[in-house]
Parts: sequence; C-alpha cells; structure tokens
Amino acid sequence: MKCFEDLLHLEKYFFIKMQDTSKQYDAVIDECRSLFEKKMSDYGSAWRILRLPSLTDQIFIKAQRIRQLQENKVRKVDEGVVSEFIGIINYSIMALIQLEKGVVENPDLNTEEATALYDKHSKITKELMMDKNHDYGEAWRDMSQESFVDFIIMKLARVRQILSNDGKTIISEGIDANFVDIINYALFGLILISEGKTGHQS
Repeated sequence: MKCFEDLLHLEKYFFIKMQDTSKQYDAVIDECRSLFEKKMSDYGSAWRILRLPSLTDQIFIKAQRIRQLQENKVRKVDEGVVSEFIGIINYSIMALIQLEKGVVENPDLNTEEATALYDKHSKITKELMMDKNHDYGEAWRDMSQESFVDFIIMKLARVRQILSNDGKTIISEGIDANFVDIINYALFGLILISEGKTGHQS
C-alpha cells in the first residue's frame, strides 16, 4: 500500500513540475516573441529573403559566441548568453517558417502575419517538448549549460549535412526536427538561467 502511495505522490510531483515547466516555457517564449515583434516593426520581414544555409550560419555564430563566453573564466555569470539564446530561438523559428513558406526575393509578411506564423511554430515546438517530458521526464534539468550549447552545435552540423544532401535523409529526422530541438535546447538553457543555474551542474 505504501508503495502505491509513494507512486501517487511521485506522479503528483511530476505533474506539478510539468505545469511549472509549461509556465516557464511560455514566459521565455513571450520574451522571445516580444523581441521578434519589435524587430518586425523596425525592419519588416527582410529575413524572408534568407535561405536555410544563411539562417543556419547565424544560429551557429550565436552558439559559438555562447561557447566562447562559457570558456571565458573571468566573464560575468550570464553576460551576453541570454541575448544569444534568444537569437538562436528566433532564428530557428524563422527557419521553420522558411521551410513552410519557402524563400522569397522580396519581404512579403506584415507583423501580424509573421507573428501568427511565429505562434504556430512555437506552439508545435512546445507540444513536442511536453510530450517528450511526459515520456522521458525532465532529465534536461540536470544538464549543464555547456551541454545545451554543444547539442545545438551538433544539431546545426546535422542540418548542414542534410542541406548538402539536398535535404534528403535515409533514416534520420529531417531539417525541421533539428530546428525544433535547437529551439528547445535554447529554451531549456534560458529556463535554467532564470532559476540561477548558469554553469556546469554538479
């Protein structure tokens, strides 16, 4: 009987943690979306001309920047890291939009249209994350910030390889799945930073 009660307690705890994660996820996405919307107001949808290799390179530059900051032993705790993670998320959502809509020669989306697409893809990404959390637990909470960045760079290497194969894979996930994973790794990093977990988890 006690074993059963312990199991119920564990399930209740896990459900509460999942609710916390959902709220934290939404809070981070709201910040990213706000910046995306402001830049749309300033620059329009100029990013719609960017091809996937260009977006991939932008994300890679930001991930490498975080990696350099992490290796700088005298840096401030989260100096520059937050803005780079936000950039990774927003460029990755742009990439998902480009995969859906195709690349154009001239900007073609207004702010309302672009943010609607942003919301669509951020919602899909969150649903996948919550499904994985349900299946595998929240192991990411015990990961280091360094791991998130390394996995992002690894996913970018996979995207580049798929692009060099004309977007074709044999048994592996496609380009879109890799960008979704990149978004979630960056979001996990920002959630942990918001909790004060800025470095290697011991």
